[in-house]
Order: sequence, then C-alpha cells, then structure tokens
Amino acid sequence: MFGNYLIGLREGLEASLVVCILIAYLVKTGRKDKLPPVWIGVASAVGLSMVFGAVLQFGSSQLTFEAQEALGGTLSIISVGLVTWMVFWMRRTARHLKTELHGKLDAAIAMGTTALVVTAFLAVGREGLETALFIWTAVQATEDGWNPLVGAALGLLTSVVLGWLFYRGALKINLAKFFTWTGAMLVVVAAGVLAYGVHDLQEAGWLPGLHTLAFDISSTIPKDSWYGTLLKGVFNFQPDPTVLQIVVWLLYLVPTLAVFFNLIGGGRAKPAQPVAAKPAA
Repeated sequence: MFGNYLIGLREGLEASLVVCILIAYLVKTGRKDKLPPVWIGVASAVGLSMVFGAVLQFGSSQLTFEAQEALGGTLSIISVGLVTWMVFWMRRTARHLKTELHGKLDAAIAMGTTALVVTAFLAVGREGLETALFIWTAVQATEDGWNPLVGAALGLLTSVVLGWLFYRGALKINLAKFFTWTGAMLVVVAAGVLAYGVHDLQEAGWLPGLHTLAFDISSTIPKDSWYGTLLKGVFNFQPDPTVLQIVVWLLYLVPTLAVFFNLIGGGRAKPAQPVAAKPAA
C-alpha cells in the first residue's frame, strides 16, 4: 500500500500543482471567465486516465496466461521508463514550471477556448496516464487487487488536499526537497516493478532463466506472512528471485540513484569565494 500511496501522492501532487498554477494565474489576471474550459480539460484528462486503467485491467483478463504475462512484463518496463523520465524531468524543470505554464496558457487564450481546453487536458493528462499505468503494473506485481488501489486512492486524495492548501496559501513546503526524496523512493519502487516485469517475461517464455534462482528464503520470509506482504508491498520484494531479476534490479537501481543524487549535488549553489583585497595605490 505504501508504494502505491507514494505513487498517487507524487503524481497527484504534480497534477495538482499544475492545476493550481493555471487557476491562480487566470484569477490574478482577471480572466475568471476562462476557468470553465480549464476545468473541462482537467475533467477530460481524469476521465481518460480512468478509462485507460479500466482497459488495462479488464482487457488483460481476456488474454491467455502467456499473453497476460507478456503484456504485464512489457507494460512494467514501459512504466518504469516513464516514471524514471518523470523523476529526472521534474527535478530539472520544477523551478521553471510556473513560467512555462503561464506562457502556454497565454498562447492558448489567444487561440481560443478549444486551445485552452487542450492545454489543460495535456498538462494533466500526461500525469494521469503515467499514474494509471504505473499503479496497474504495481498492482500486478503485488498480486493484491485492493490494498494497492486503496493506497493509490489515499495518495491522490492527499495530493488534492495539499494542492488546495497550496492554492489558498495555507501551506508552504520545500518542493525541491519533497520531489528529491519522493523521487529517490520512487526509483526504489520502480526497481522492484522492473524486476517483477522481468519475471513476467520469463514466465511468458520471452526471457530465459525462469528456474535459475539467485536464492530462496521462502521458509524464512513466507510470502503470506505480514512482513513478507509488507516487503512485497513496499519494495516488491520476492523471496525467491531469479538470477536475471537480481541482475536487472541492480543494474537499474544503483546507476539510477547514483546519477539522480549526482544531478542533485551538481544543482546546488557553490559557496561564494572570498574576493581578494586590491592592493593600495
């Protein structure tokens, strides 16, 4: 549940911030009459995301076992790629997001109502589709249909409340630190989803090594125990992973975290150097 709560919170807060920036800009510039098209675009994006999630869930249930595993594994890898890109993109562009959205909104207003609806739809729709895909793959990985969905719903609800508080000016938070640490935790969650996706592709026969286990501690950490369930829900931990799963997990997690924190360190301001005194005339 925690991993999906984090996904819902992180992705939902990004979308909430986008909506808050658009609405606040229109209100402060005296263009409240342009608010309905923005809300139409936002509602359309939310509706599309829900439809996309439903198609993934009910469409995959009609497939054979091998096809389900192949689809789940492929979408898991795609979702990990999207989330990784999102984490790094948000880290680089968070400072300029407000200015960028203001420019797009001014251009959309100049073009007309349809362009305004499309702008709001695209701004929120990308986050919604990424969220639906990643939550679906996470649900498949945990093999639990309810707890992950409850966690994601609570995360989205929390993000909506935080977004409203931001808009009202009742809450101030260091967004740079928030996106830094939630981004790092999402990378860990994504590593588990990627490993599970590899296992799906092995069961589908697309990748070898299904029966070559790296270790098996199922007797120590049973899958149906509370701590086994907790580890699987948070980190997608598997007590009997294959060698290929471990290799892929390490090859993704270690370099991604190293690059992520290196970019963070490189983005910090350097301390000012003392200026040498000029010699007296």
